[in-house]
Amino acid sequence: MLDHQPQPLAREARHHETHQAFLLLRTVFTIAPIAFGIDKFTNFLVDWTSYLAPLATQIVPISPQSFMYGVGVVEILAGLLVAWRPRIGSLVVAAWLAGIIVNLLLVPGFFDVALRDFGLLVGALALNRLASGQDRQRGRTS
Repeated sequence: MLDHQPQPLAREARHHETHQAFLLLRTVFTIAPIAFGIDKFTNFLVDWTSYLAPLATQIVPISPQSFMYGVGVVEILAGLLVAWRPRIGSLVVAAWLAGIIVNLLLVPGFFDVALRDFGLLVGALALNRLASGQDRQRGRTS
């Protein structure tokens, strides 16, 4: 009779690969929000206000650039939260990306960017699952 129990080395290798995936996603979802958040203040990469649906500044009556400053602060904080508590931070980033997607669907011509951000949202949810597994291994629940 064949024993289908994973061998200790195979289990350890799987854990190592899973940990590498966790570290990769945590690093990306820490650095990217912080970098893009900082760029909301400089507009070095792009004029971020061009991605903002006019409805946003009708709901929050401030200038588009001031709105982007607020977005930048939230993104920086979300990136720091991913670095500190990836299980919680990944959900914050996923929710934030959902909001960005809704905003982009309200702006004609940015559906491709919304689709890209949906892929990022899925990546943030994958980080959440991996972070939950890391927490379980450490015996931490929060």
